[in-house]
Amino acid sequence: MASGKINVSVENIFPLIKKFLYSDHEIFLRELVSNATDATLKLKHLTSIGEAKVEYGNPIIEVKIDKEGKKLHIIDQGLGMSADEVEKYINQIAFSGAEEFLEKYKDSAKDSGVIGHFGLGFYSAFMVAEKVEIITKSYKDEPAAHWTCDGSPEFTLIPHDKTERGSEIILHIAEDSLEFLEEYKIRELLTKYNKFMSVPIKFGTKKEALPKPEDAPEDYKTEYQEVDNIINNPNPAWTKQPVDLTDEDYKKFYHELYPMQFEEPLFNIHLNVDYPFNLTGILYFPKMGADLQLQKDKIQLYQNQVYVTDNVEGIVPEFLGMLKGVIDSPDIPLNVSRSYLQADGNVKKISNYITRKVADKLKSLFNENREDFEQKWNDIKIVLEYGMLSEPKFYEKAGDFVLYPTTDDKYFTLSELKENLKDNQTDKNGKLVVLYASNKDAQHSYIDIAKEKGYQVLLLDSPIVSHLIQKLEADNENVTFARVDADHIDKLIQKDDVQISKLSEDEQTNLKSVLEAIVPKANYTVQLEPMDSNAAPFMITQPEFMRRMKEMSASGGGGMFGMGNFPDMYNLVVNSNSNLATTILQTEDKSAQELLVKQALDLAKISQGLLKGEELTAFVKRSFETLK
Repeated sequence: MASGKINVSVENIFPLIKKFLYSDHEIFLRELVSNATDATLKLKHLTSIGEAKVEYGNPIIEVKIDKEGKKLHIIDQGLGMSADEVEKYINQIAFSGAEEFLEKYKDSAKDSGVIGHFGLGFYSAFMVAEKVEIITKSYKDEPAAHWTCDGSPEFTLIPHDKTERGSEIILHIAEDSLEFLEEYKIRELLTKYNKFMSVPIKFGTKKEALPKPEDAPEDYKTEYQEVDNIINNPNPAWTKQPVDLTDEDYKKFYHELYPMQFEEPLFNIHLNVDYPFNLTGILYFPKMGADLQLQKDKIQLYQNQVYVTDNVEGIVPEFLGMLKGVIDSPDIPLNVSRSYLQADGNVKKISNYITRKVADKLKSLFNENREDFEQKWNDIKIVLEYGMLSEPKFYEKAGDFVLYPTTDDKYFTLSELKENLKDNQTDKNGKLVVLYASNKDAQHSYIDIAKEKGYQVLLLDSPIVSHLIQKLEADNENVTFARVDADHIDKLIQKDDVQISKLSEDEQTNLKSVLEAIVPKANYTVQLEPMDSNAAPFMITQPEFMRRMKEMSASGGGGMFGMGNFPDMYNLVVNSNSNLATTILQTEDKSAQELLVKQALDLAKISQGLLKGEELTAFVKRSFETLK
């Protein structure tokens, strides 16, 4: 029997490990199962190159709970160790790793997240165990060894009669960690961290129905057999080649990742790169609402099929944070601290690669089946519009596939749009005016007026549209966007043919002062416009610049400081050529004149959806009275 002292200069390293090694104690199981996986895969490699003269077979890793004995076992059929190797790897290398780690991170250890980097995953066992045993037999023809340590620097190392190859780690669970003897807890951890590990993991057994025999009698009762309960899928879809997967396989994997997601994803992007870094994964576009609510199912980050985190900030471009799926890269360090990631050159390259790959996939989907792409547009547009605003590299490529739908459900790319509108919607100053609505119902009357003129109206209704059109205007000379209710249509697209007013200047001055005395100044600026006599007599418009700045201010970023707090300002455009304008002017009874103006203003408000509450009640009451 050998016993000894682990060579430690930091006295009482175990309490420090317990306190600092991980902010999250549950990580011990992930580390121990990862070590077992490594030992198994190393053996696979050595047998494949002929260095280990043993049969690899079909090894599994087993996790077992002994509730009565307060023990948790992790058993593998991997490389195993000789007594000398235990002395070297457990007592020296891993421990010096622990010491180096504590020295380096003793002030910030709580924030350093995952520390697989230091090779001290094994010692995370002491966060939950008061005593740890290793029983191990090497694949080489050497006697088995039994190492025991009770969380002090002392250990014992004695021979053991184990005959099968591999290692068994036995954790004597401490009183403050008894939850790790509960089956539901261990199942939850294995499912969270080890769901896609590359070696099968057994956790208990389950009953499986035997196939019904062909000559089974009428009253045959299904027979069951006990089989190993393998809780992981060692060959998840992202580890396979895209050519070997069908659409069905991708959908099935999506539901394996997110068992609570009932909607099908719209499409997926399979990532697969081995230079200048290693990265595989599958990203899914889920159906997107217009609200940018935070997803509860996020993209999951793995390293060699071991789950690391679903906080992929910095690795995945921000706009793709709304997607779902998996990214697996051995080049992303497991000790993921935020500042480390942001400073890591590889990580930036990964982020750029993902952006490029997503853009390329969108372009090919658009080219291969434009009709299908158009049908999915409303479900994905918010991600792409956000991408155009936040990622210059994505913006450069977006012209190939980003669509601008019209209120008649036609879809144009930006270049098609310019081509389509230039003959009809270029104003007298040579500017191409792109008309758009943000709500088909609320702006229906304005859309109608524009269509009567033969103009196309886009439907741009996402919450960040003001930011987007600001950017498009800056990058496309002589193109300007105007919402259909921003002014009278002849003002929005000014042509040379000017309407003549049938009211004299004096009459116009009189009409204006009558209107200004009745219309509330706080919200409305009165404008007289000579228009076609069939055009609406009163029309409410909201100036594009002010409204856009308010929207940008409200949706964060851009806009003028504090604009969000300004009251809404509208223009009341009165058609001076309308019969109503003449009637108002000629009505001498002041109260009758006021009634006409109020009724016309309320009708204009209704067409903008602005008449609500008390004002709407009064309008209805007044309207009924005129019917008597």
